[in-house]
Amino acid sequence: MMRIAPLLTSASLLAVIPVWQGGDRPNADRPDRDPPSRVGRLSFVTGAVSFRPGDVDDWTDATVNYPLHNGDHLWTDSDARAEITVGSTAFRLAPLSAFGFLALDDRTAQVRLSQGSLNVRVRDLGDDESLEIDTPSGAVSLLRSGVYRVDVDTTGDTTSVTVRSGEAEVTAAGSALPVHREQTALVVAGNSPTYDVHDAIRSDDWEDWCASRDRRWDDARSARYVSRGVIGYEDLDDNGDWRETPDYGAVWVPRGVATGWAPYRYGHWAWVEPWGWTWIDDAPWGCAPFHYGRWVYVGGGWAWVPGHVVARPVYAPALVVFVGGRNWSLAIAGGSGVAWFPLAPEEPYVPAYRVSNRYIRNVNVTNVNVTNINVTNVNVTNINYRNRREPDAMTVVSHETFVESRPVNRGVIVVPRDRLDEARVVGATARVAPDRRSVLAQPADVETRRPPMYVMTRQVVVQRQPPPPPVPFAAREQALRARPGRPLDDATIATLRARTPSTSPGTFVRPAAPAPALAPAPALRPAREGLPPPRPARRAPPPHDAAPPASAPVERPVRPARRERQQPTERARPQEQPQPTERPSRPAAARAERPAPTRVPAPAPKEKHAPPSERPGAEQVAPRQPERRPAPEERPRKDRKADRDTTKEREPS
Repeated sequence: MMRIAPLLTSASLLAVIPVWQGGDRPNADRPDRDPPSRVGRLSFVTGAVSFRPGDVDDWTDATVNYPLHNGDHLWTDSDARAEITVGSTAFRLAPLSAFGFLALDDRTAQVRLSQGSLNVRVRDLGDDESLEIDTPSGAVSLLRSGVYRVDVDTTGDTTSVTVRSGEAEVTAAGSALPVHREQTALVVAGNSPTYDVHDAIRSDDWEDWCASRDRRWDDARSARYVSRGVIGYEDLDDNGDWRETPDYGAVWVPRGVATGWAPYRYGHWAWVEPWGWTWIDDAPWGCAPFHYGRWVYVGGGWAWVPGHVVARPVYAPALVVFVGGRNWSLAIAGGSGVAWFPLAPEEPYVPAYRVSNRYIRNVNVTNVNVTNINVTNVNVTNINYRNRREPDAMTVVSHETFVESRPVNRGVIVVPRDRLDEARVVGATARVAPDRRSVLAQPADVETRRPPMYVMTRQVVVQRQPPPPPVPFAAREQALRARPGRPLDDATIATLRARTPSTSPGTFVRPAAPAPALAPAPALRPAREGLPPPRPARRAPPPHDAAPPASAPVERPVRPARRERQQPTERARPQEQPQPTERPSRPAAARAERPAPTRVPAPAPKEKHAPPSERPGAEQVAPRQPERRPAPEERPRKDRKADRDTTKEREPS
């Protein structure tokens, strides 16, 4: 009978886990400045899929298992599909789709879709979490767990939002439109945006493929041993076996690996902010075992130990220890080298990037039994690491192989055992500065398919203002060389950002509406409660434009007449919507000059005719009030004329 680790939460262990501080790790006491505990993993690629990091302006071939974060972009060509997983959420791209991350942290996932089709499976959405998809026509907020589809046409003017299960809300120009289960909302942008809600569109072959990917998640046996928040757990079933061990409990052993295989050897290194040096494994299952848990050599082979199951596992760039030192490195093959080996259970991971004490506790909680250590200060250079003595555990490559993201297994350097024993531990990162190839995660420039420029520069509507794009790598490279292997601190990044021109790579990713023009939270509640939503107004200007003057028609969407025409229970089809010839669009100033119908009464019939004395048969027409004055023929002509003038003054204007 397999033993399943108990379900623990990080908060329940805060009192018993010590503060891990070792070496010269920068100490930070601000948890709000910690890097995110989750990333977006590029989990599946077929066909020509292109990738552009947020801090460089070059496109390259997408790499499976690459960790995506703020500012990163993907393009699927005409024959391509891609899948990105973020915790328990999956984003799937159809061919000819342009996708990017505007914001990604522990509580927010904000993406842009400027063209193409996006399928989203949300397994678990907390009350304090936000998931937003920004398109050129409107911002789509996913409010509950479920399955959603968003389509943007090639012109960027029309967005279709389909809810298979769950609930969504579309925001455009300050107006909110709810979309419920088995409904499709069609939003057409323009000077006067229009929308229509009808029964959900029929599923197609692409959605069937997305559903088959979902079933891999739902049926994965590995969910009995790891949290569903462990990115990549669904790939373990098809590529390995779970075994029970007396010392480590349930462990996972990969199948079909090469002779002499060792963890962190078949893949390459990349520089990914804000973590720094990050391992990118070549295997399709190579995410979860290299960014969570630990490795042990047991039963004549390597096995992955996931550790305790926690509510929110923390992503790590690579759970390894680097060894070397200047004197040792220079003695290897006549040049410098970089060497590392995997961490084993009960061995702490102390990041080289700035983190809080709480982060240190949470990233180690699954595999470190701190109650048996009972210390508050650990020096990582003095630990007797178990895997250092195991066969083939340590991997050594040249400086060029490491920095240029070359395949590690092709550049392994054989070092005598006594020389490896002389190397000292230097910490959780290599003391090596990255270059441009480290960021692209490619050893050389390759010819790749690029999306059309008008698609990537197309502006999108946002409800939540995203953070600024990353500082370009060219602006950070010199500062990174000053402290090799260490990501920059917040103060240095802020200084570089202030010096970086606004035309830096990624600045075209801007919302199409400034934050003040978007609907605030109170304005969204009536639409969720079932009240008739106002008709969307024209698309707001981009944020870098000047703010609209006070006379701009910002109140146009809330006109009572418009609201009455958009009752959700009687949805108008596009062909039933009023045409411009029936109600032409007027500027705000022109509408202000037009008298309101509720203030001006209908004109009296006498306004359209001459006075009674000047038209034929006037003597037969009864006077307006005959009981108050004598008949016209009984009075002088002069008096009758004065009476007509008085009557005109009393008539309504």
